[in-house]
Amino acid sequence: MKPAPFDYTAPRSVAEAVALLADPSRDAKIVAGGQSLIPMLNMRLARPELLVDITRIPALAHLTVDASGALHIGAAVRQARAAADPAVQHGWPLLAAAIRHIGHPQIRGRGTVCGSLAHHDPAAELPTAARALDARFVITGPRGNRTVPAEDFFVATFSTAVGDDELLSEVVLPPPPATHGWAFEELTRRHGDFATVGVAVLLERDAGTGSVRTARVVFSGAGPAPVRLPAAEEALVSTRVGEEALAAARDAALTGLSPSGDVHASAAHRRETAAHLLVRACTTAWERCS
Repeated sequence: MKPAPFDYTAPRSVAEAVALLADPSRDAKIVAGGQSLIPMLNMRLARPELLVDITRIPALAHLTVDASGALHIGAAVRQARAAADPAVQHGWPLLAAAIRHIGHPQIRGRGTVCGSLAHHDPAAELPTAARALDARFVITGPRGNRTVPAEDFFVATFSTAVGDDELLSEVVLPPPPATHGWAFEELTRRHGDFATVGVAVLLERDAGTGSVRTARVVFSGAGPAPVRLPAAEEALVSTRVGEEALAAARDAALTGLSPSGDVHASAAHRRETAAHLLVRACTTAWERCS
């Protein structure tokens, strides 16, 4: 199919983009990489009257680490650029790993980090990574900027805290712990396909005791938003991630997750797969705690 007719504009400032979104006379949508929006246009699942291309706005092209050690990723930053950035690879390797699971190089070369987060497919990699990394989302609208934590940003499938007259202008990741391990695992039918289920794990090792000080476990494909599982985290804290802790974390996934079934996988299959991936991810993350 072909998309319904639409107009196109490429503003050069955030203020101009917000004004276009806030104009009540016509329905406007943000486009950056277009990896999600363009297919929806072609299938006429979306029919905006105006596409607002934000990739030519210099203020949204930043990929920087501030004085506190936090990572700032502007809305125009491509996924491939973020994954290849030395600072990201060193300080936030979980983010780089999650990006490498996205589709194929051509998709990562055009798709943006913030675009995937704002689109919020609950089976996608970046919402899960952002939840695990305790991201903060800077949303810009007619009333200025507001910052939303990850636990409040992802509302439901394809729905976030971003309003119709707002844009996600930046995602901020806090400084990483001094000693931590990470892992990102997912199951796909073929490389580049959407994941059946996935998991992101972050473990912080206590330098004094040598055991896990804090843990973060977040699943994709297990609900209408990234699913954090505190019971699995509690099973890992104050341990050295041995067989007993791994078994407890696995049991927490089997009892705590309630994924839906569909034509691709039953709910039971997703739950069992999530538990298996969790054990593998925890083992890898602990090995990386050095």
